[in-house]
Amino acid sequence: MSGKRTNDTEHKCEICDSIIWGRGVKVIIEGAKITVCQNCAQHGKKIVNKTPSASLRKVEQYRKSSSTKSFKSQNEPQSELEIVKDFTIKIRQVRQSLGLNQDQFAQKLNEKPSLLKRIETGKAKPSIKLAKKIEKVYGIKLITTSETLDTSTQVSKYMKKSSGTSLGDMAFVKKKK
Repeated sequence: MSGKRTNDTEHKCEICDSIIWGRGVKVIIEGAKITVCQNCAQHGKKIVNKTPSASLRKVEQYRKSSSTKSFKSQNEPQSELEIVKDFTIKIRQVRQSLGLNQDQFAQKLNEKPSLLKRIETGKAKPSIKLAKKIEKVYGIKLITTSETLDTSTQVSKYMKKSSGTSLGDMAFVKKKK
């Protein structure tokens, strides 16, 4: 039984892409929980493992079971939809051009008038579902597709040219003073 055990002890650091021997250190860097090597662990806050309570175990089991159900939807490419910046102006102009008050406008959409008042004043942003409903009923354009940045074509001075992209290539780590 002598020989290298590479599968269960060898991992790569998500910051510097070097090999981690053993378990590595779990830290939070810029809000993300990742496993890194000892050198990169100083850039984040270490996570202390606590024994999960029974209620947390149930929540984790629920998350695991629900993630297997939505497996097909995760593999399909999805375009990211955004609400246009001037949605408040567009909604108000359509409502006023039709001569409707906010209650009548909300009634046609089958929504609460208070929600549409907050949306029209800019205190709330409509969900994608509600924006699609407004588009359908009133014929205005509220949804645009967002442009995503293609990271595979970017080359940075921090990227290693021989291996794939790691988290450290994309994130800028703030050093403690």
